[in-house]
Amino acid sequence: MGPAARLAALLAVLALRAGDPTGAAARGDTFSALTSVARALAPERRLLGLLRRYLRGEEARLRDLTRFYDKVLSLHEDSATPVSNPLLAFTLIKRLQSDWRNVVHSLEASENIRALKDGYEKVEQDLPAFEDLEGAARALMRLQDVYMLNVKGLARGVFQRVTGSAVTDLYSPRRLFSLTADDCFQVGKAGNVSCALSLSREFLLYSPDNKRMSRNVLKYEKLLAESPTRVVAEAVIQRPNVPHLQTRDTYEGLCQTLGSQPTHYQIPSLYCSYETNSSPYLLLQPIRKEVIHLEPYVVLYHDFVNDLEAQKIRGLAEPWLQRSVVASGEKQLPVEYRISKSAWLKDTVDPLLVTLDHRIGALTGLDVQPPYAEYLQVVNYGIGGHYEPHFDHATSPTSPLYRMKSGNRVATFMIYLSSVEAGGATAFIYANFSVPVVKNAALFWWNLHRSGEGDGDTLHAGCPVLVGDKWVANKWIHEYGQEFRRPCSSSPED
Repeated sequence: MGPAARLAALLAVLALRAGDPTGAAARGDTFSALTSVARALAPERRLLGLLRRYLRGEEARLRDLTRFYDKVLSLHEDSATPVSNPLLAFTLIKRLQSDWRNVVHSLEASENIRALKDGYEKVEQDLPAFEDLEGAARALMRLQDVYMLNVKGLARGVFQRVTGSAVTDLYSPRRLFSLTADDCFQVGKAGNVSCALSLSREFLLYSPDNKRMSRNVLKYEKLLAESPTRVVAEAVIQRPNVPHLQTRDTYEGLCQTLGSQPTHYQIPSLYCSYETNSSPYLLLQPIRKEVIHLEPYVVLYHDFVNDLEAQKIRGLAEPWLQRSVVASGEKQLPVEYRISKSAWLKDTVDPLLVTLDHRIGALTGLDVQPPYAEYLQVVNYGIGGHYEPHFDHATSPTSPLYRMKSGNRVATFMIYLSSVEAGGATAFIYANFSVPVVKNAALFWWNLHRSGEGDGDTLHAGCPVLVGDKWVANKWIHEYGQEFRRPCSSSPED
């Protein structure tokens, strides 16, 4: 695969969106949540208005210049024009001494461009940072890598995976978006220096006299000479330092194919039912339950929330979204292997959250009130947003999860608050199955055995979102408070 083709693939959707005009969101984090990306449309609309006014001013100025040009040209084309005529002699000298100077040093032109620059400077703080460009470029590399996207098709705006003679359409956009050569060149500069160098050298084959490209070649060669290890580092797509990196192939396969999830007629113990959990709360409105897997025990509750509830939860969380973090020792840090923004909602924020807690508690039979459960975490994924394989429960005694003093996370209740066009499945790596995004449904699983030990088979991941705006809400339930609701057992099998 040539460097130009690969770079073209990486930019297939980059120019669509970027930016975050809200003061609460840090610049450089725009790419990490699609709701922030969508807000970039507002400052760009303001820029379009500025450019429209600039163009109108320039069109009027150019009309005046055209009239001046036509008038002077007609005088030169008339061979009978006598400079002996004092009026013509005067106008000739006036033009050369004054009019042409005004053409070259036009105050009107300066005023037009000054107005455009002033308007841009007012909007500039709302525009994406360079870190957003790099983040978006890395997201495109991630999507091409995980989903094995055909780079030629992606450069034309087509999302296809080609394996041998088989062509699989992963997503068919209503409008194809193609790339310019400058798009590809700009992405080449966004971080992959060796690839940018190859592209610049290839460009010089077609345009040997291009001084800009010659300067870029020298600059990239100098950068690589100063850091020779960079060539090796950029030879392959860098993978985040996640636990169990050897499971990468399984993870990617599950994201591509929805894994080896068995069908119900093959395993009779997997079933669907209407669930009340013997709770009066659900007696008149049972929840549709689908048992997805037994070990680990994973179930999907269909239509757990309705469209209005999902929209309300998203709206409550949006103003508070911040870059998602992960536990690193005793600290919590933003990382490349988790690209999203999240917000925590207390049940005092809105009565809907109290209703949601009652519904989760009735369905699971667990105590979901603090401190026995965490507040609702709402997550919005970004461009190619994902969360590499991880455990929800703490695997270190120094984890910040223990600050609640209510034990480890015994269970996860995850609600899909939106649908996506492609990608974004939840993949369980060791169990070798994945669950696609099902709007308004909720996914539940136990993180711990009854002995209190972590269940290694719950290693899971949020696959990259290929196309769409993925929102989820997580309710993590802790050990303490569940002693009589889920009794302990000394058997490691329970």
